[in-house]
Amino acid sequence: MEFTGRLGPFQAFLFDMDGTILTSIAAVDRAWRAWAARVGTDPETVMAYMHGRRARDTITHFMPGASAQAIDAEALWLDDYEAGDIGGIAPIAGIEAVLEAARGRWALVTSATPRVAASRVRAAGLPLPEVFITSADVTRGKPDPMGYLLAASRMGVDPAACMVFEDAHAGIAAGRASGAVVMQILGTEAQVADHAIRDYAGVSVTVDGGLWFGK
Repeated sequence: MEFTGRLGPFQAFLFDMDGTILTSIAAVDRAWRAWAARVGTDPETVMAYMHGRRARDTITHFMPGASAQAIDAEALWLDDYEAGDIGGIAPIAGIEAVLEAARGRWALVTSATPRVAASRVRAAGLPLPEVFITSADVTRGKPDPMGYLLAASRMGVDPAACMVFEDAHAGIAAGRASGAVVMQILGTEAQVADHAIRDYAGVSVTVDGGLWFGK
């Protein structure tokens, strides 16, 4: 059920990228299925596992015992593929107005690499915030909260005073573990968060950092 009502105020808003501020499911699907075919792994199993996780963590999971050099090579291949395939990427409905209203108070926390993240955000026509956490900034990916804790630290705020927007279960677990309030964007995975919406239509940011959700 979609949440309606007011939450907050919050000092900062921390957004995941894929499936949260932009839709990239077709591009993600193409890339990971191509990689699964490349290494001879069942694509459905890969697709069921990879959402919200760093590419390197997924590759390592499906290549147990592989050398660090082999993992590096596969990660580079996938990074090249994803950075060059931006077909079908578009903003989630209503996100532009929310980001504009939250200017200076929001950060991006994504499991994507810097190159893929920048490519997709540009393709969606969205701005890049000053605080921009990618897979290159953390040593432990989602569901570990390291990325969200780092974003809050760089913004100079308490994680408990933040709202995290996420779509994937791994990311939701990371947001919860950081101590933030989590809002799930429905679409890629079943609802597990206490609060959920399908898009940002009807979402407004108040002057004090509150959020109003209503259609």
